[in-house]
Parts: sequence; C-alpha cells; structure tokens
Amino acid sequence: MRQSLTPQDHRALADRIKAAEGATRGEIYCVVARQSDSYVFPAAFMLAAGVLAASLAVAFWLDRSWLLLGHLGFVLHQVVALAAALAVLRLLPGLAIRLTPRRLRYRRAHDNAVRQFLAHNVHATEKRTGILIFVSLAERYATVIADAGIDGKVPQAEWDAIVARIVAAAAAGRLTEGLADAIDKAGGLLAQHFPGGVSNPNELDDHVVEI
Repeated sequence: MRQSLTPQDHRALADRIKAAEGATRGEIYCVVARQSDSYVFPAAFMLAAGVLAASLAVAFWLDRSWLLLGHLGFVLHQVVALAAALAVLRLLPGLAIRLTPRRLRYRRAHDNAVRQFLAHNVHATEKRTGILIFVSLAERYATVIADAGIDGKVPQAEWDAIVARIVAAAAAGRLTEGLADAIDKAGGLLAQHFPGGVSNPNELDDHVVEI
C-alpha cells in the first residue's frame, strides 16, 4: 500500500468530492497518511524483549556447559547485543513497524484519524454531517469517521463496506480508484439522509490531504 497521489489524482479526487457534495448537505474530507507513527519505542521494546529471551536461553546453556562466563561479562554481552539491535533499528527505520504488533499499529492509525478529524474541523459543520475518509498506508489501515448527524442514521456495516473496498483497492495498487469509489459511496449515503437544497454551502475544502 506504499503509494502516493499524483497532481492529476488530486484534481480528479477533488472533482469527485465536489460532485458528491453537490447532492447533499453533508461534507466529505479525505486524508492519506504515509505512516501514523514512527514506532521507535514499541520496536525497541520488542527488541529488548527478544534480547532478554535470548539471554535467558544462553544462561541456561551456560549453566549446563563447561564454559565459564562471569556475571559482569554476561551483562556486558547483553548490553552489546541490545546496542547492536538498536543500531540496526536506526539504520533500517522501516523495520520498526514490522516489529510492532498489528493491534498497536491499528490503534495508532485510528488515533491519527481522530486527530485529523478534529484538526480539519470535520466535526464543526452546521448539521454535524461531516465525514472523514482516512487511509494510513504503512499500517494498511483505513477508516471512515462520521460526525454525529450522519453516523446515527447509517448502519456501521455501510461504513465498514466502504473501508473494505478502500483497503482492497489500495492493496491492489489502485489507491486513487479506491478513494474515488469511497467518495461516491459516502456521497450517496449522505445524499440519502441529508439531500442538498437551495442553500448548500461548501463548509470544508474538497481536496485530498497527504501527510
């Protein structure tokens, strides 16, 4: 899912958002994040746990072998092993996310989505009908966060279906198509419950934000 949007993609998606919002009082905002966290500390914890587990195995082996290693020497070897592991983590930053449990990756991505929802004032529309379509590429995570005005009227299964289509499209290298499809589907749900009228102000920017 490591992809980026071209200027043409941005223009096409902005036009798609504008068209979808033309039939509804709802607002659609899209954010694509390359990664939602550095995961340095979780990865360092996992490495430290691995070194500790390896040290325990070595300690049992030394206890049953003829080799002699003093307590100080054993601790120094542990320190060197941990320092080497952290050095590898620094040289290969992409390794950090691979060492982080999926549940934690999804939690960090979801937290980022909530921050974007609030930071871009998706919650501040007049009728509370804004939705955020959020994708975090490194975590292979997508979500739709809907404000109170629309979320109470749409079953969660509808949002889940949109998310599933985004993830499938992005995994196949078709991120732009997945976002366009999500915008269309979300626009249809918004138009069904909050159709546009004579007064239909555009309360949020229509472009896709990449962070």
